[in-house]
Amino acid sequence: MKKITLLSIALLASIASFAQKWSLDKAHANVNFTVVHMALSDVDGSFKKFNASITSSKDDFSDAVFEFSADVSSINTDNEMRDGHLKGADFFDAAQFTTITFKSTSVKVSGKKLTIEGDLTMKGVTKKVTFEGSYNGPVEDQRSKKAKIGLKLTSTIKRTDFGVGKVPAVVVSEEIQLKATGEFVKE
Repeated sequence: MKKITLLSIALLASIASFAQKWSLDKAHANVNFTVVHMALSDVDGSFKKFNASITSSKDDFSDAVFEFSADVSSINTDNEMRDGHLKGADFFDAAQFTTITFKSTSVKVSGKKLTIEGDLTMKGVTKKVTFEGSYNGPVEDQRSKKAKIGLKLTSTIKRTDFGVGKVPAVVVSEEIQLKATGEFVKE
């Protein structure tokens, strides 16, 4: 029994050692969203503090785990009054729900195209969300000599599914477009 346990631990350790970790190059990354205001115009916003990582043992990322978190208090729409309202209890309630997180549960790859399904948690509510996108690379960074990839992902979510925004859809659209882009460096 002891041999089987040791063998199992050794096997799991060897599998984990083949996993590649990719960390976000924050200087080359953005997390943005777009809502429609009064059924008239798009209002864009972003999160200024966020992090993401990818763990994969396959070069095509088909077994990857994508993880993301954003600091809700870093929301920015280039309007301080609106940002304050968004951080308040009517929308994100940043005092109580400090982060938005995503962790993938499955990845489908077709060439350089990705379909990433996972759990998005916002304002204490977790829902399944699908991101569509693509990646470029890998290429070798000239300075660090490390492999890098570029990633673009988009999704559309319904804000009220997460309890975000106690305003009618005619004021702020139900659907929110999400867009994340960034470069990742192989550790």
